[in-house]
Amino acid sequence: MFGRSSTAVSMIAAVFALCFPQNASAQQQFSISTGGTGGVYYPLGGGIANVISKAIPGASATAEVTGGSVDNLNIVGSGKGELALAQVDAVIEAVKGQGKFKSPLPIRTLAVLYPNVQQVVTLESTGIKTLADLKGKRISTGSPGSATEVLALRIIEAAGLDKDVDVKRERLGAAESGNALKDGKIDAFFFPSGLPTSAITDVANTPGIKIKLIDHDSTVEAMNKKFGTIYTSYEIPMSIYKGMDKPSKAVSVWNIFIANASMKDETAYQITKLIFEKHADLVAVHREATNIKPESQKTGYAGAPFHPGALKYFAERGWKVD
Repeated sequence: MFGRSSTAVSMIAAVFALCFPQNASAQQQFSISTGGTGGVYYPLGGGIANVISKAIPGASATAEVTGGSVDNLNIVGSGKGELALAQVDAVIEAVKGQGKFKSPLPIRTLAVLYPNVQQVVTLESTGIKTLADLKGKRISTGSPGSATEVLALRIIEAAGLDKDVDVKRERLGAAESGNALKDGKIDAFFFPSGLPTSAITDVANTPGIKIKLIDHDSTVEAMNKKFGTIYTSYEIPMSIYKGMDKPSKAVSVWNIFIANASMKDETAYQITKLIFEKHADLVAVHREATNIKPESQKTGYAGAPFHPGALKYFAERGWKVD
Protein backbone atom coordinates (compact mmCIF):
# COMPACT_ATOMS: atom_id res chain seq x y z
CA MET A 1 0.00 0.00 0.00
CA PHE A 2 2.80 2.38 0.97
CA GLY A 3 4.65 1.68 -2.28
CA ARG A 4 1.55 2.31 -4.42
CA SER A 5 0.82 5.61 -2.60
CA SER A 6 4.43 6.72 -3.03
CA THR A 7 4.24 6.01 -6.75
CA ALA A 8 1.02 7.98 -7.04
CA VAL A 9 2.53 10.95 -5.20
CA SER A 10 5.55 10.85 -7.51
CA MET A 11 3.32 10.82 -10.58
CA ILE A 12 1.30 13.78 -9.28
CA ALA A 13 4.49 15.70 -8.56
CA ALA A 14 5.80 15.01 -12.06
CA VAL A 15 2.54 16.19 -13.65
CA PHE A 16 2.59 19.32 -11.46
CA ALA A 17 6.15 20.12 -12.53
CA LEU A 18 5.18 19.81 -16.19
CA CYS A 19 2.11 21.97 -15.84
CA PHE A 20 3.68 24.56 -13.54
CA PRO A 21 7.40 24.84 -14.34
CA GLN A 22 9.47 26.90 -11.95
CA ASN A 23 10.23 30.44 -13.01
CA ALA A 24 13.61 30.39 -14.77
CA SER A 25 14.62 33.54 -12.91
CA ALA A 26 14.12 31.83 -9.54
CA GLN A 27 17.70 30.58 -9.58
CA GLN A 28 19.31 33.78 -10.88
CA GLN A 29 22.20 35.06 -8.80
CA PHE A 30 24.20 38.10 -9.81
CA SER A 31 27.56 39.20 -8.45
CA ILE A 32 28.31 42.87 -9.12
CA SER A 33 32.03 43.68 -9.01
CA THR A 34 32.55 47.24 -7.80
CA GLY A 35 35.69 48.69 -6.17
CA GLY A 36 36.93 49.80 -2.77
CA THR A 37 34.61 51.08 -0.07
CA GLY A 38 35.96 54.63 -0.31
CA GLY A 39 34.70 55.36 -3.83
CA VAL A 40 31.33 55.54 -5.64
CA TYR A 41 31.39 52.12 -7.35
CA TYR A 42 30.65 50.20 -4.15
CA PRO A 43 27.59 52.14 -2.92
CA LEU A 44 26.17 52.54 -6.43
CA GLY A 45 26.79 48.87 -7.18
CA GLY A 46 24.97 48.06 -3.96
CA GLY A 47 22.05 50.21 -5.11
CA ILE A 48 21.87 48.36 -8.43
CA ALA A 49 22.07 45.02 -6.60
CA ASN A 50 19.16 46.05 -4.38
CA VAL A 51 17.05 47.08 -7.38
CA ILE A 52 17.72 43.78 -9.18
CA SER A 53 16.93 41.72 -6.07
CA LYS A 54 13.63 43.51 -5.54
CA ALA A 55 12.41 43.78 -9.12
CA ILE A 56 13.33 40.45 -10.74
CA PRO A 57 11.32 37.61 -9.15
CA GLY A 58 13.58 35.12 -7.40
CA ALA A 59 16.78 36.96 -8.32
CA SER A 60 19.49 37.78 -5.84
CA ALA A 61 22.28 40.30 -6.47
CA THR A 62 25.19 41.33 -4.28
CA ALA A 63 27.86 44.03 -4.60
CA GLU A 64 31.41 42.75 -4.17
CA VAL A 65 34.44 44.78 -3.03
CA THR A 66 37.28 44.53 -5.57
CA GLY A 67 40.48 46.29 -6.57
CA GLY A 68 38.58 48.22 -9.25
CA SER A 69 38.01 48.26 -13.01
CA VAL A 70 40.88 46.01 -14.11
CA ASP A 71 39.87 43.34 -11.59
CA ASN A 72 36.22 43.78 -12.57
CA LEU A 73 36.91 43.32 -16.27
CA ASN A 74 38.89 40.15 -15.63
CA ILE A 75 36.15 38.78 -13.37
CA VAL A 76 33.32 39.42 -15.85
CA GLY A 77 35.44 38.58 -18.90
CA SER A 78 36.35 35.18 -17.43
CA GLY A 79 32.74 34.43 -16.44
CA LYS A 80 33.53 34.39 -12.69
CA GLY A 81 31.09 37.23 -12.13
CA GLU A 82 28.05 38.47 -13.99
CA LEU A 83 28.08 42.27 -13.75
CA ALA A 84 30.47 45.11 -12.95
CA LEU A 85 31.20 48.81 -13.08
CA ALA A 86 34.28 49.84 -15.06
CA GLN A 87 36.13 52.86 -16.38
CA VAL A 88 36.12 53.21 -20.17
CA ASP A 89 39.88 53.57 -20.71
CA ALA A 90 40.40 50.20 -19.01
CA VAL A 91 37.43 48.73 -20.92
CA ILE A 92 38.98 49.66 -24.27
CA GLU A 93 42.20 47.88 -23.33
CA ALA A 94 40.23 44.82 -22.18
CA VAL A 95 38.26 44.57 -25.41
CA LYS A 96 41.46 44.87 -27.46
CA GLY A 97 43.57 42.65 -25.21
CA GLN A 98 46.11 45.39 -24.59
CA GLY A 99 47.87 46.94 -21.60
CA LYS A 100 47.01 44.97 -18.48
CA PHE A 101 45.03 42.38 -20.47
CA LYS A 102 46.79 39.46 -22.18
CA SER A 103 43.95 38.71 -24.61
CA PRO A 104 40.65 40.31 -25.69
CA LEU A 105 37.81 39.87 -23.21
CA PRO A 106 34.14 39.34 -24.24
CA ILE A 107 32.81 42.49 -22.57
CA ARG A 108 29.50 44.14 -23.45
CA THR A 109 28.05 47.43 -22.24
CA LEU A 110 24.62 47.53 -20.61
CA ALA A 111 24.59 51.25 -19.81
CA VAL A 112 26.83 54.30 -19.80
CA LEU A 113 26.69 55.59 -16.24
CA TYR A 114 28.47 58.80 -15.22
CA PRO A 115 31.81 60.54 -15.75
CA ASN A 116 34.68 59.48 -13.52
CA VAL A 117 36.54 62.60 -12.45
CA GLN A 118 40.23 62.26 -11.68
CA GLN A 119 41.15 63.91 -8.40
CA VAL A 120 44.79 64.56 -7.51
CA VAL A 121 44.65 65.18 -3.79
CA THR A 122 47.22 66.72 -1.46
CA LEU A 123 47.31 68.96 1.60
CA GLU A 124 48.14 72.65 1.65
CA SER A 125 50.93 71.85 4.12
CA THR A 126 52.87 69.81 1.51
CA GLY A 127 53.52 72.87 -0.67
CA ILE A 128 52.51 70.89 -3.78
CA LYS A 129 50.70 73.12 -6.26
CA THR A 130 51.27 71.52 -9.69
CA LEU A 131 51.91 68.10 -11.20
CA ALA A 132 55.56 69.12 -11.63
CA ASP A 133 55.77 69.55 -7.87
CA LEU A 134 55.14 65.81 -7.45
CA LYS A 135 58.75 65.13 -8.49
CA GLY A 136 60.55 63.44 -5.62
CA LYS A 137 57.32 63.03 -3.62
CA ARG A 138 55.59 59.98 -2.19
CA ILE A 139 52.34 59.40 -4.02
CA SER A 140 49.65 56.73 -4.36
CA THR A 141 48.53 55.89 -7.88
CA GLY A 142 45.78 53.45 -6.90
CA SER A 143 45.50 49.74 -6.18
CA PRO A 144 47.03 47.29 -8.70
CA GLY A 145 43.67 46.01 -9.97
CA SER A 146 42.20 49.42 -10.67
CA ALA A 147 41.73 51.83 -13.55
CA THR A 148 42.91 54.45 -11.05
CA GLU A 149 46.44 53.23 -11.73
CA VAL A 150 45.88 53.18 -15.50
CA LEU A 151 44.77 56.81 -15.58
CA ALA A 152 47.22 58.05 -12.94
CA LEU A 153 50.21 56.69 -14.86
CA ARG A 154 48.93 58.22 -18.10
CA ILE A 155 48.60 61.62 -16.44
CA ILE A 156 52.06 61.35 -14.90
CA GLU A 157 53.54 60.51 -18.30
CA ALA A 158 51.64 63.34 -20.03
CA ALA A 159 52.99 65.73 -17.41
CA GLY A 160 56.54 64.79 -18.40
CA LEU A 161 57.33 62.76 -15.29
CA ASP A 162 58.79 59.25 -15.13
CA LYS A 163 56.69 57.01 -12.89
CA ASP A 164 59.69 54.88 -11.95
CA VAL A 165 62.27 57.64 -11.45
CA ASP A 166 60.58 60.92 -10.56
CA VAL A 167 58.12 59.76 -7.89
CA LYS A 168 58.05 57.28 -5.01
CA ARG A 169 54.96 55.29 -5.77
CA GLU A 170 52.53 53.48 -3.47
CA ARG A 171 49.60 51.41 -4.77
CA LEU A 172 46.75 52.08 -2.34
CA GLY A 173 42.97 52.15 -2.65
CA ALA A 174 40.95 55.30 -2.00
CA ALA A 175 40.32 54.83 1.73
CA GLU A 176 43.89 53.68 2.35
CA SER A 177 45.26 56.63 0.35
CA GLY A 178 43.19 59.09 2.35
CA ASN A 179 44.40 57.68 5.65
CA ALA A 180 48.02 57.63 4.45
CA LEU A 181 47.76 61.29 3.38
CA LYS A 182 46.34 62.31 6.76
CA ASP A 183 49.08 60.39 8.56
CA GLY A 184 51.87 61.97 6.49
CA LYS A 185 52.88 58.65 4.93
CA ILE A 186 52.29 59.98 1.40
CA ASP A 187 52.26 63.49 -0.05
CA ALA A 188 49.47 63.10 -2.61
CA PHE A 189 47.20 60.54 -4.23
CA PHE A 190 45.26 59.99 -7.44
CA PHE A 191 41.67 58.77 -7.44
CA PRO A 192 39.08 59.00 -10.26
CA SER A 193 35.50 58.76 -9.07
CA GLY A 194 32.10 60.35 -8.99
CA LEU A 195 31.70 63.46 -6.86
CA PRO A 196 31.93 63.66 -3.95
CA THR A 197 34.21 60.74 -3.06
CA SER A 198 33.77 59.62 0.54
CA ALA A 199 37.48 58.95 1.10
CA ILE A 200 38.34 62.49 0.01
CA THR A 201 35.46 63.98 2.00
CA ASP A 202 36.91 62.25 5.04
CA VAL A 203 40.29 63.90 4.47
CA ALA A 204 38.72 67.33 3.88
CA ASN A 205 36.64 67.11 7.07
CA THR A 206 39.57 66.13 9.29
CA PRO A 207 40.29 68.86 11.90
CA GLY A 208 43.58 70.70 11.42
CA ILE A 209 43.86 69.69 7.75
CA LYS A 210 43.35 71.83 4.65
CA ILE A 211 42.84 69.90 1.45
CA LYS A 212 44.14 70.91 -1.97
CA LEU A 213 43.25 69.47 -5.38
CA ILE A 214 45.94 69.76 -8.06
CA ASP A 215 44.87 70.99 -11.52
CA HIS A 216 45.79 68.53 -14.28
CA ASP A 217 43.49 69.07 -17.27
CA SER A 218 46.53 70.27 -19.24
CA THR A 219 47.27 66.57 -19.84
CA VAL A 220 44.05 65.92 -21.81
CA GLU A 221 45.44 66.78 -25.24
CA ALA A 222 48.53 64.58 -24.91
CA MET A 223 46.54 61.62 -23.57
CA ASN A 224 43.91 61.84 -26.28
CA LYS A 225 46.59 62.04 -28.93
CA LYS A 226 48.09 58.78 -27.67
CA PHE A 227 45.03 56.83 -26.51
CA GLY A 228 42.12 58.18 -28.56
CA THR A 229 39.59 60.86 -27.75
CA ILE A 230 38.22 59.46 -24.50
CA TYR A 231 39.28 62.11 -21.97
CA THR A 232 37.70 65.51 -21.41
CA SER A 233 38.31 68.49 -19.13
CA TYR A 234 36.08 68.76 -16.07
CA GLU A 235 35.78 71.50 -13.47
CA ILE A 236 35.30 70.29 -9.91
CA PRO A 237 33.26 72.94 -8.04
CA MET A 238 34.88 74.34 -4.91
CA SER A 239 31.71 73.45 -3.00
CA ILE A 240 32.39 69.70 -3.36
CA TYR A 241 34.93 69.49 -0.53
CA LYS A 242 35.47 71.55 2.59
CA GLY A 243 38.54 73.76 2.41
CA MET A 244 38.76 74.18 -1.37
CA ASP A 245 39.74 77.75 -2.28
CA LYS A 246 38.88 77.49 -5.97
CA PRO A 247 37.47 75.03 -8.52
CA SER A 248 39.87 72.32 -9.70
CA LYS A 249 40.53 71.72 -13.38
CA ALA A 250 40.51 67.95 -13.80
CA VAL A 251 40.30 65.09 -16.30
CA SER A 252 37.20 62.93 -16.72
CA VAL A 253 36.37 59.65 -18.46
CA TRP A 254 33.09 57.70 -18.58
CA ASN A 255 32.08 54.79 -16.35
CA ILE A 256 29.93 51.99 -17.72
CA PHE A 257 27.95 48.99 -16.45
CA ILE A 258 29.13 45.78 -18.08
CA ALA A 259 28.25 42.12 -18.58
CA ASN A 260 29.82 39.17 -20.37
CA ALA A 261 28.83 38.84 -24.03
CA SER A 262 27.32 35.43 -23.18
CA MET A 263 24.60 36.92 -20.96
CA LYS A 264 21.16 36.05 -22.32
CA ASP A 265 19.55 38.89 -24.24
CA GLU A 266 16.42 38.87 -22.07
CA THR A 267 18.46 39.08 -18.88
CA ALA A 268 20.53 41.97 -20.23
CA TYR A 269 17.31 43.66 -21.34
CA GLN A 270 15.72 43.34 -17.88
CA ILE A 271 18.76 44.71 -16.06
CA THR A 272 19.23 47.63 -18.47
CA LYS A 273 15.56 48.48 -18.12
CA LEU A 274 15.83 48.51 -14.33
CA ILE A 275 18.78 50.92 -14.36
CA PHE A 276 16.65 53.51 -16.13
CA GLU A 277 13.20 52.76 -14.75
CA LYS A 278 14.43 52.57 -11.13
CA HIS A 279 16.63 55.61 -11.62
CA ALA A 280 15.21 57.43 -8.59
CA ASP A 281 16.23 54.53 -6.34
CA LEU A 282 19.83 54.81 -7.55
CA VAL A 283 19.90 58.60 -7.12
CA ALA A 284 18.84 58.04 -3.51
CA VAL A 285 21.99 55.96 -3.04
CA HIS A 286 24.44 58.43 -4.62
CA ARG A 287 24.01 61.77 -6.38
CA GLU A 288 26.20 60.66 -9.32
CA ALA A 289 23.31 58.49 -10.50
CA THR A 290 21.65 61.72 -11.69
CA ASN A 291 24.17 61.59 -14.57
CA ILE A 292 22.80 58.29 -15.91
CA LYS A 293 20.94 59.74 -18.89
CA PRO A 294 19.45 58.52 -22.21
CA GLU A 295 21.58 60.98 -24.20
CA SER A 296 24.77 59.41 -22.80
CA GLN A 297 24.00 55.99 -24.34
CA LYS A 298 26.37 56.42 -27.26
CA THR A 299 28.87 54.04 -28.82
CA GLY A 300 31.62 56.64 -28.46
CA TYR A 301 31.11 56.71 -24.69
CA ALA A 302 30.62 52.97 -24.16
CA GLY A 303 34.13 51.59 -24.64
CA ALA A 304 32.72 48.16 -25.55
CA PRO A 305 29.87 47.17 -27.91
CA PHE A 306 26.42 47.46 -26.39
CA HIS A 307 24.80 44.15 -25.47
CA PRO A 308 21.90 43.22 -27.81
CA GLY A 309 19.59 43.15 -24.77
CA ALA A 310 20.50 46.74 -23.95
CA LEU A 311 19.98 47.80 -27.57
CA LYS A 312 16.54 46.21 -27.48
CA TYR A 313 15.56 48.40 -24.53
CA PHE A 314 17.01 51.54 -26.14
CA ALA A 315 15.06 50.79 -29.35
CA GLU A 316 11.83 50.43 -27.35
CA ARG A 317 12.42 53.84 -25.83
CA GLY A 318 13.30 55.39 -29.18
CA TRP A 319 16.87 56.22 -28.09
CA LYS A 320 19.29 56.36 -30.98
CA VAL A 321 22.72 54.88 -30.32
CA ASP A 322 25.09 56.54 -32.78
